Amino acid sequence: MTTASYPALRLRRTRSTGWSRALHRETSLSPANLIWPLFVTEGRGAEEPIGSLPGVSRWSVDGIAARAREAVALGIPCIALFPNTQPERRSETGKEALNSDNLMCRAIREIRDACGSDIGVLTDVALDPYTTHGQDGLVDDGGYVTNDDTVEVLVGQALNQAAAGADIIAPSDMMDGRIGAIRAALEREGHGNVQIMSYAAKYASAFYGPFRDAVGSAGLLKGDKKTYQMDPANAEEALREVALDLAEGADSVMVKPGLPYLDIVARVKARFEVPVFAYQVSGEYAMIEAAAAAGAGDRDALVLETLLAFRRAGCSGVLTYHAAHAARLMAQ
Repeated sequence: MTTASYPALRLRRTRSTGWSRALHRETSLSPANLIWPLFVTEGRGAEEPIGSLPGVSRWSVDGIAARAREAVALGIPCIALFPNTQPERRSETGKEALNSDNLMCRAIREIRDACGSDIGVLTDVALDPYTTHGQDGLVDDGGYVTNDDTVEVLVGQALNQAAAGADIIAPSDMMDGRIGAIRAALEREGHGNVQIMSYAAKYASAFYGPFRDAVGSAGLLKGDKKTYQMDPANAEEALREVALDLAEGADSVMVKPGLPYLDIVARVKARFEVPVFAYQVSGEYAMIEAAAAAGAGDRDALVLETLLAFRRAGCSGVLTYHAAHAARLMAQ
């Protein structure tokens, strides 16, 4: 690169006024770049604040519908649903995931009644919200999470959600081959326009704790998830995972967690040039809230700066619990 040198070149010239900074800004951020994760619980008129996620609650299906209407008003194009399944409906096999009247399916239908097609509904495909052991799949007698048997159940779960009206199926389980199996089943059953957003590079992270509180699996988890979620030390492996999922029919891919893995986001975007999303996970959200509560940083500035970092790294969009707050900030 050939440029002039100082003083002919003064990089501060273009930063000297607000209009000039706006004119030269390389990265944009708008509510259209946000996906709002929401937690569903039983009952009507219910709101259950989540202690480890200050400002986040579980909502009954009518409350979820109200949040969906709020998202539409804020310009947020999509919400993501995660159920807190009642203990008596959990099992070793997670069969509640196949129930066409489970929390997830009821919430989808309620959102459709409230908003029609004005908002996208993304649904999580994994068994941890439905199992008594807290793992994302079926467990054999030795405690190992089986792959192919789990994939069969995940296919049924995905079809159940698609039939209820889901727009995007998001498998978060990290089983091998599940994208191809789900895509084939969706095509076979007449759901050819249902998207798949694959959790392609999901790491075995320490940042998931509050989420497990939110879906009720924290105290249930036996062992860990390191035999299927990725080693945080690995980057090249993430590219292999993404390549496989795209080859099997994923429409978009996700990196999870977010900020600690921006290098992965950037590498995936540069290598594949496909829509890449990141999940700003519960631990990341909780750290921002804790920092703001301790007076260690301005909450609004922290929220917007971190979301801008995702966009700068190459994300088409971000799943964030700060979505509604961020959208309001952008509207000011």
